[in-house]
Amino acid sequence: MTSTYKRGHLTIDQQVALDTAARRLSDEFAGTFGAETIARFLQASYDEFAENGRVTNFLPLLAERFARQRLHALARVEGGSDGRPVVLFLCVRNAGRSQMALGFFRALAGQNALAWSGGSEFADEISPTVVAAMAERGIDISAEFPKPWTDEVFQAADVVVTMGCGDACPVYPGKRYLDWELGDPAGKGLAEVRPIRDEIERRVRDLLAQLNLPSV
Repeated sequence: MTSTYKRGHLTIDQQVALDTAARRLSDEFAGTFGAETIARFLQASYDEFAENGRVTNFLPLLAERFARQRLHALARVEGGSDGRPVVLFLCVRNAGRSQMALGFFRALAGQNALAWSGGSEFADEISPTVVAAMAERGIDISAEFPKPWTDEVFQAADVVVTMGCGDACPVYPGKRYLDWELGDPAGKGLAEVRPIRDEIERRVRDLLAQLNLPSV
């Protein structure tokens, strides 16, 4: 994994925040990953968002959260699975469809499964209209953020659900792939997003049934 991260380009506050994040991750993954691996993933995760060029205010926090997800995925790939199925939801911007699917899946599956999301060309924020539409269902996704997908996340997934990313979505052997043809909520008003949201909820419930997972 190559990192373009350079400490000389960081403000003092960003350096402190990243150092603090590295310590938190080291404590969390003690006995699983060494400090060098954690630093490498944190730096690479920081680069992903810094290179996006649009997200600037919370880069260290986003990098820490993304690195944590990637490290959890890597731990599963290297034999740390607890037996729960993992579902990965993908779309182009990771700002609408995949975030709604992730929100419904987590709310309905509870602790019975894991789920992540990503985008081929991730946006700088989740659509506010999508956040509002999910809030109508009592699901708060306002703390989520668009992110790319990575190899370790793909490898850790049992089921990959694609929504409009087409050939940009890589194919890994041994995965179950589902392609959901859904309208794109980008640029649409709340009234237009609601039917998309409801169809996503229906498909998520069907997926849970296919995985023999109870809905909470």
